[in-house]
Amino acid sequence: MIIYNVTVNIENDVHQDWFVWMKTVHIPQVMATGFFLEHKICKVLSTQEDETGHTYAILYTCANMDDLDEYREKHSPALQKEHLTRYEGKFVAFRTLLEVV
Repeated sequence: MIIYNVTVNIENDVHQDWFVWMKTVHIPQVMATGFFLEHKICKVLSTQEDETGHTYAILYTCANMDDLDEYREKHSPALQKEHLTRYEGKFVAFRTLLEVV
């Protein structure tokens, strides 16, 4: 299994709106693509001394790399664009891939 991890640091002034939007709109849209088996949203507790805002890791589990590649090709660009348009300049994000061994 593959875990597609999206780590997001969101600024304080939009944090509450972002969190509600993620749980009620964005994550359900990602899950509705059918490529992921489950998801978890985790608050990052270890932060850097000078870090501001709130940091979350959103973990999406898929069965294999083929499913993830197809998701990233067909769905990810539009979903990421929607997030960028809504919160431009208010977040930093990076993605990592993990394999369950």
